[in-house]
Amino acid sequence: MKIGIGADHGGFEMKQKLIELLMTHGNDVVDFGNKVYDANDDYPDFAIPLACAIVNGEIKRGILICGSGVGIAVAANKVKGVRAALCHDDYSARQGVEDDDMNVICFGGKTTGLAVAWNCVENFLLAKFSGAERHRRRLAKVAQLEAGARTCETNQEQLEFAAPNER
Repeated sequence: MKIGIGADHGGFEMKQKLIELLMTHGNDVVDFGNKVYDANDDYPDFAIPLACAIVNGEIKRGILICGSGVGIAVAANKVKGVRAALCHDDYSARQGVEDDDMNVICFGGKTTGLAVAWNCVENFLLAKFSGAERHRRRLAKVAQLEAGARTCETNQEQLEFAAPNER
């Protein structure tokens, strides 16, 4: 399988180790960087090119790593068609694909050990989208959001705001 991987300084070490494991297991790996450790790099610089490669069909799945995994997941999800999630366990890694058609898995290089990350990656790569009607229906709603068919207008009259000392 052709897999993309990218990381900022917070995930650089884990990325290098995961590349070795992926290649050892016969995967075709595309490294979206950073290719050298740089304490001043920024996770969007690696998340966005990988996310675009997913959407353009250049890679099948992606792995992104930053310090916590949160920022890089947020950045990747800004690309229409990407479904990225931060995972810490094999169930979420597998279920995210089976139910939600997740195509990018994210990790925190400072919060997740290599053994746990590798277990998640193996489950992520082996999983297949179930195609169940309820999952297709839910993904269609997400696609509507991406297409701008739904907006997030707030009706201020329906919201009640109270100062912290008034609650």
